[in-house]
Amino acid sequence: MIEVSGLTKLYGDVVAVDDLSFRVAPGEVMGLVGPNGAGKTTTLRCLSGIIIPTRGAIRIAGADLATAPREAKSALAFIPDEPQLFEYLTVDEHLQFIARLYQVADAATRATPLLTELELLDKRNALPAELSRGMRQKLAIACGLLHSPSALILDEPLTGLDPAGIRKMKSTIAQRARDGASVVLSSHLLHLVEELCTHILVLVRGHRVAYGSMASIMAERPELAGRSLEDVFLALTGDTPAS
Repeated sequence: MIEVSGLTKLYGDVVAVDDLSFRVAPGEVMGLVGPNGAGKTTTLRCLSGIIIPTRGAIRIAGADLATAPREAKSALAFIPDEPQLFEYLTVDEHLQFIARLYQVADAATRATPLLTELELLDKRNALPAELSRGMRQKLAIACGLLHSPSALILDEPLTGLDPAGIRKMKSTIAQRARDGASVVLSSHLLHLVEELCTHILVLVRGHRVAYGSMASIMAERPELAGRSLEDVFLALTGDTPAS
């Protein structure tokens, strides 16, 4: 479970995120969308504990991120849009390192199926410099999934992947939700969001302008009935008329 209440982040007089509340239950995938500068990255970094909110509360798997950060962070994985890898560790060594951090006792048993799922098994002895951009992205995701997080936060997870890799990654994300993880997915690829997400949060200039399932959002805006998520997004963000 991911629960956010009154999340606010200020940078001086600039309001990056303003009084944002939402929840993502186990098995749900929430799409976080908005134009550039909407506050998506700030929100994701607050959720992962990288940035300390100015106000508000964040709970991960029942643990308060501010007062019980170790418990909260042990239950989550944050996969940023740019893989952050160790230059001199192989694929296998990355997983061994993560296993020590998260105290994953059966890491060796988990590693092979995970590398197989992400099509990295034949690269397990390779260094990051020997991997393509897409393979480095897959390695970052493998590191995030090794401890079976109950909260999964993904920022543009398909960056650098070829069509086959995109299909496989969509399957991986959907499977984690079916297994009971709460997933937050941020992407400008609205077809991905529409395909995978159970509900959507639209941010504009740090403010929530829509939240819920596509059906509930359209019920509040009858003029959007039957439209694609792209049309809904453009109407809600003011980039095009709703008519």
